[in-house]
Formats: sequence, C-alpha cells, structure tokens
Amino acid sequence: MDADVLVVGAGPVGLALACALLQHGVSVRVIDRAAAPATTSRANFVHARGSEVLDRLDALSGLPEESVRAMTITTYAGDRAIMRIRFGDPGMKTAAPPMVISQARVEARLRDRLAELGGAPEWGSALVAADQDADGVTAVLGDGRTVRARWLVGCDGSGSTVRKLAGIGFPGVKLSERFLLVDARLDTALDRSGTSGWVHQEGMLGAMPMPGGHWRLLAYDPAFQDDKPGEEQIVERMRRILPERTGLRDIRLLDASWASLFRVHRRLADTYRRGRVLLAGDAAHVHAPFGGQGMLTGVGDAENLAWKLALVVRGGAGERLLETYEAERRPLATQVLRGSSATTKVNIASGPFGRFLRDRVLVPVLNIAWLQRRVTYTTSQLWVSYRRGPLGGGGRRPRPGDRIPDLDCTRPDGTPTRLHAELRGRWAVLGDGAAFDAARRRLGDLVVHLRPTGPAPTMLVRPDAHLACKGGPAEITRWLDGALA
Repeated sequence: MDADVLVVGAGPVGLALACALLQHGVSVRVIDRAAAPATTSRANFVHARGSEVLDRLDALSGLPEESVRAMTITTYAGDRAIMRIRFGDPGMKTAAPPMVISQARVEARLRDRLAELGGAPEWGSALVAADQDADGVTAVLGDGRTVRARWLVGCDGSGSTVRKLAGIGFPGVKLSERFLLVDARLDTALDRSGTSGWVHQEGMLGAMPMPGGHWRLLAYDPAFQDDKPGEEQIVERMRRILPERTGLRDIRLLDASWASLFRVHRRLADTYRRGRVLLAGDAAHVHAPFGGQGMLTGVGDAENLAWKLALVVRGGAGERLLETYEAERRPLATQVLRGSSATTKVNIASGPFGRFLRDRVLVPVLNIAWLQRRVTYTTSQLWVSYRRGPLGGGGRRPRPGDRIPDLDCTRPDGTPTRLHAELRGRWAVLGDGAAFDAARRRLGDLVVHLRPTGPAPTMLVRPDAHLACKGGPAEITRWLDGALA
C-alpha cells in the first residue's frame, strides 16, 4: 500500500480529513487536479462549529485575528432599514465566534497544519480511474501513475470524479437562480462593522466587508443572460447595478480582485459509501450558499469520518462502524439543503406575494431579539446531535450522541486544560480511573484521562466532541464492544 487512505481533493474538506487521519496515526496521500492552491473562493464564513473543528485539528491559530467580525446584517428597502440581524458568539464556550474570512485562507492554514503533521497535497494529480478489490483501491492518475490505498475518499466537490467512478447517483436540480460575485474595493461610506443588503424588484444585492479593506458583493441577477461571461463583464455589470439596487449615489466600485457567476445546485448523493470508496463535503451534498453552511457541513463530515475510518484502518473496529458515518451525517445534509433552499426563496422573492411575505411578515419577526439569538444558534450547527443515530441513545442530558462543550478540565497531574484541546486525534474519559482503564483496554493510547473542574457525570467522549456514553467501567466496555464490533 502507498497509503492507508487516498484523499482526492485538497480543499477544506480534504485537508481537514487528511489532518485528522494523521492525528490518528493513519498514513494519507492527498491529490488534487489543480496545478496550485486556489487564492479566491466563494465561501467566506466560518461559524462557531467550524472553529471548533479547526481547533481540534490544531489549525485555528491565526485565523480569528485575521478575520473580520462583521456580525450585523442590515437589510434596506431603498434608503430605509427594514431589518437588522445580529450574529455573534452563541455563548456556548466555543473556540471562536463566527468569522468572516476567505475559504482560501482557511485552506492555507490547513495546509500548514498538514505540513506540521508530515503531509502535503500533490498538485496537478488528477484521478482518472479507480478499481476496488477486497483489500484496497488502485487509483490511476492522469499522468499514468498508480496509487494503491486501503480506502479512497472523494472530497473533490460537486463535480466529484470519485463519485462518478464509484457509480453513486447525485440526484437534485440545477436551478436558474443566477448570482454574481465580485471581490472589490469600494469608494463608499458604508459601515464596515456589518453586512448591508438591499431588496430590489430586479434582485437582491449584498455587500460584506472582507479582510484587507475589500468587500464581497453578491447580487441575484436573472436578467444577466450570458452563460459564460468573463470577469470583466461580471465586474462591469456589478458596477452598473450597484448604485441602482442600493439607491446610493456616492458608492463606486473601484477595482476588483475576483469575479464569478454561479447557479444554485441542490443535490444529495444516494449514498456516502460504496465499498472502499467514501464521499465527504460537496461531493456528497451541495446547496445554496445562504447561511454559510457549505464549508461548515463539509469539515464536520471530515471530522466524523476520520476517527471512524482510522479505527477501521488500525484494526480497532470492524467496517460496520463506517455505516454510522452516513447514518449520522446524511440527515444533517438533508436539513441544510431544506434550510438553505428556504432562505434562498426568501432572499430572491420577486412576486407580489413573496415580497409581502418577506417584507410584512418575516422582517418584523426577524427583528425580535430572542429569535435572532435562535438564528445564530441554528446557523452555528452547535445544536447538531447524533442521539437518534445508531451510536446515540436516550436518558438524561447529555445523551449519547450530543455535543459536549469545551469543558475546563485537569489532567491527572493537576495541570489545567480544555476538553477539546485534549481531543486532537484522541478520545477522553472524564471521571474516575477505573472508567479510564476500561476505555484504555479497548482504545489503548487513543484515550486520555481528564477530570472536569465542575460537576459532571463520568463520560466517554468521542474524538469529534460528541458523547459516546455515560457511566462506569461496565457501561464504557459495553458501549465500545457494541460500537466497534
């Protein structure tokens, strides 16, 4: 074998998966058809849950300081502010509040972390064929080289070659909703402490402040009919509609660093696994960008899959454990597709009824403070639980499958620490030594012993910070024997 796992795609999902697998002691190769890393990206928002995943990968450092905290979204109808939504830290002891930062910068930090762990993406390496057998997968690259790995994971986006080679269906729709994206400098008096949006009969337009003094401009523009415009055409179109849609006479687009046109896709893979081939991120699900859920859901896939695949590779669990990956993550993707589709419909409403519903019903409701806090919590994905999945359970909270917050703890020698900082590639037992000994008999050096500083039940916590089980040695042994069989 050239590697235990071959990861196809060096975007945030593939890089996060590779880092997590290396943390677990699994050998990885990462290939990407692109000649070099991307310097621009459509995604530009990291929610609190995404920060937690990056923190557990030890890849968060520097990103909060580099990001913009433009957490207020003000929506205008002409020159009248009709809605102001405040996003912020949901107050659940997270690694960092929501961050406005380019996906390209997140990828750069993940590449740095991958290098620290001894890995590096192989650029200009396109996958053209993949053949499975009982022991592994033989991947053929565009230059004729072959790579032999035990497992192949497609993190190669909505047009995934891995998914197509595996024969996995990707049903859904490609809609006529056309959006323009432009990153540019503006001559404007707009407040950079938040995002501004304008509802307009020709289509919504938004302006989000980005690091470095730039702005991200997004416009729904069904009237722009060129299917394959150049960047200059997109910029000129945005330059013209910017004052028209905002109603501002003193706003000018000075120069652009990037421009793109995209249509919304809504698709979900029939399955996340076929034999020794698995999918994660946009290769498994793709949806509208509203709400900033794409990169967030993808890196969550990567973390969930990594610890399970690592156990299987190392012989610590049977392949049945991999079935829980789809069982836990696909229902979340379904919810994200529904939510982002509904948000898109609200944002682009152009008919009389749609505008009435948005402006007269939803806008007043969304100006309510407690509901805004609920929106922050929902988009953060901190609510995600697997309690209804095959590894979940009932009983008193926290229930098996629930997220465990970043508790203050101490190591056995009394050194203060945080739960999530200790999870990096490992499990944790919070509680007495006998429970830890029971976990160590099955997990070996993959488990650490911690004591919470406050009252808490004895718990076995998974590497992705979800509760495996509560109880003493007998309960932990029983859970591990069942889950890892």
